[in-house]
Amino acid sequence: MAPASYNCIFNTICVMDASTRLGTKLVKRLLKRGYTVHAAIQNHGESSSLKRIECEEKKLKIFESDPFDYHSILDALKGCSGLFYSFEPPADYPTYDEEMGEVEVRAAHNVLEACAQTDTIEKVVFTSSATTIIWGHDKDSAPSIDERHWTDINFCRKFKLWHAMSKTLAEKTAWGLAMDREINMVTINSGLLMGPELTITNPYLKGAAEMYEDGVFVTVDLDFLVDAHICVYEDIASYGRYLCFNHIINQKQDALNLVQMLSPLPSLPQSLEEDTTIIQQRISNKKLNKLMVDFRGCQPQMMDQNANQDICL
Repeated sequence: MAPASYNCIFNTICVMDASTRLGTKLVKRLLKRGYTVHAAIQNHGESSSLKRIECEEKKLKIFESDPFDYHSILDALKGCSGLFYSFEPPADYPTYDEEMGEVEVRAAHNVLEACAQTDTIEKVVFTSSATTIIWGHDKDSAPSIDERHWTDINFCRKFKLWHAMSKTLAEKTAWGLAMDREINMVTINSGLLMGPELTITNPYLKGAAEMYEDGVFVTVDLDFLVDAHICVYEDIASYGRYLCFNHIINQKQDALNLVQMLSPLPSLPQSLEEDTTIIQQRISNKKLNKLMVDFRGCQPQMMDQNANQDICL
């Protein structure tokens, strides 16, 4: 029997934006776990793989949804008990700059307001970033950083950390609205998402050298990130913010491996390859790891019950 803190009744979930790497993987995992899924995709997203699944899977329904079109959000949310929300820049505005904060805030406001107007919504999982936590803390005042910390907006403006600024403003907007409208919301504050699609233009990488030197340069694999999202949704005791990462880049070799992946070099200086210096880690994800222990132990039972079209209480 699964832990009592897990409520895994297989109901209807909305995933928005379902056309991203995270969104697509979430849709597939939720379907496998027995949920009915409303996959809300933006026009700029790649949705061919989801449309192929839709032809075979009766529990998947695809919606064309725009976070700047309030009514399209309401359509996608209709009948859903939960929402997984992540923001992707519009196709006509793909670069993070000083103005992106206003764009992302507007999208977050629309989505949370639509949730407040949807009576069936019981929980929202809002995908945010570790960059909303790590910037603007000196080592003396904050020797260790976790979910209780917030990035300093003025620090971001000063050093043109537009990705961190936008994510921070959007998450604060979402929390303000969630508390005002009594929406049950948790956030996943993700490290840099790794994978073959990662390029040097990823806005998370702005300030990468400083993140490395400060011991806060964290990354996450897609499977772990998906598990974390489902874990905080299904655990009725989850609350607040969750820093999500399963690797920290705090050794020269790790940093060099990332550099080579982003911009392959013919060879590396031997002196760098032999450097075994380890930067002290200043960031903690203990809150999420504690939650994930019970979640992973529940996995086989959930799958068995799903196969039997049962529920896990």
